[in-house]
Amino acid sequence: MNPLSASPDISVHLQELAALIQRHTGTDGTHITAIPELRLRRSSRRIEPTHSVLTPSLCIIAQGAKMASLADESYHYDASSYLVTPVHLPVSGKITEASPNTPYLSLQLTLNPERVLDIIRESNLQWDGQTGRGILVSRSAPPLLESALRLVRLLDTPEDMPVLAPLMIREIIYRVLKDEQGACIAQFSFPGSHAHSVLRTIQRIHQDYARPLQIEQLAREVHLSPSALHKHFKKVTAMSPLQYQKAIRLQSARRLLLTEHMEAADAGFRVGYESPSQFSREYARMFGRPPISDMRHLRENVDAANEYT
Repeated sequence: MNPLSASPDISVHLQELAALIQRHTGTDGTHITAIPELRLRRSSRRIEPTHSVLTPSLCIIAQGAKMASLADESYHYDASSYLVTPVHLPVSGKITEASPNTPYLSLQLTLNPERVLDIIRESNLQWDGQTGRGILVSRSAPPLLESALRLVRLLDTPEDMPVLAPLMIREIIYRVLKDEQGACIAQFSFPGSHAHSVLRTIQRIHQDYARPLQIEQLAREVHLSPSALHKHFKKVTAMSPLQYQKAIRLQSARRLLLTEHMEAADAGFRVGYESPSQFSREYARMFGRPPISDMRHLRENVDAANEYT
């Protein structure tokens, strides 16, 4: 969406937010800020799809557009939109609108589950009990953009950050929770809910992804039957627990190959594969190239490689 076609309030907010992100980045890439939960992203060109594991976070685009793919689903978001992922999800992301004159500009805010739960309790927010997808795209309303602007402005007054940044982050989370799709986040914060059981399963898979997946044991730990765990896990992640584990394994192996310069067979063994040939086949199926040629491609493509460093 062209920011100028948005409502007057949103257009003004987006222009200021884009200017701030532009000033605090300057160069392409993902930039860590003095506010630990806040990162800024700039890209002056469209890039090919890059694979990553999204951490629980909120992404607001101030300029440009992006597409995120989860399994066989695609989520498009642009200026005046935001994307939320309340759980770790293996996705493929692609910047679809960017140029040297009009670069892609966005902010990413890490979501702390304890902070989210505190806000839900204090606000007496309700949830309908349904299990939904662990990713959503929604339109940014003026109150949310105003909150985001105040947070990014703090980068110019570092002496105010310790006191004001936590308050502004809480306000941003509250605004998203109050949105029409806020239940996407809230569902994971209610102990005993199916979504919370899926969250615990995801955490366990991340801890032990190199070990064989024991669905029966995982189900017992979260007090669900294996069939119920499979059903609700797929509702949240769009994949089965085994498919999820495979994606985490392959992305972890890709990181090892790139950052530690490991041999392909060694990386495969490290993440849980017993067969080098099976590892190479599944790696090529996910990333489009076998490990050796993929590493050559990544090292020639700075944007893609940066996702793993």
